[in-house]
Amino acid sequence: MDVELCTVPEVLRMREALPDAWFRKEDVEDWARDPSDPTGLHRGVHAPDLSGDPDFLSSHLPLWASMEYRPVDSVEEGFAALVGPNIGEIWWSGLIWPDAPDRGIRGEADNARISLLFNCRTLGLDQRSDDHTVLVHVRRRSRDGSGERHASWLAERIGRSVIGPPQE
Repeated sequence: MDVELCTVPEVLRMREALPDAWFRKEDVEDWARDPSDPTGLHRGVHAPDLSGDPDFLSSHLPLWASMEYRPVDSVEEGFAALVGPNIGEIWWSGLIWPDAPDRGIRGEADNARISLLFNCRTLGLDQRSDDHTVLVHVRRRSRDGSGERHASWLAERIGRSVIGPPQE
């Protein structure tokens, strides 16, 4: 899970709400200016160790807060409530596609990831929007259409449809 934080109050709110989160800076120009990383924000700073000094935080905005490798259904609802108008992402990987013989879908234990993008349209988290996007990732070498069938099947399960073409 990742969320971009653009103000000091957002950083402090997220630090308080997610004490297991890690905070980092993704400014490549800052890395080039100071590769020694005296703040630790290039590698990441654990929430309890992140300074609460508003002057320090404001000089490093935007910051990203992340939490990885959490059990499914353990933090998603709370995280979604915290994101607000910010760009964010929750992703699930290591999923198992179930059998759906009526759709020509064979179950398998690899090649699946789902991303829920908040206020964004692209996996690069660089195209802001006023709504949310679900991306279904099917990593297959074959071009047999099974990826599209998986995505359509999943969308139909929640009463939706696929809104975009497959991307590579």
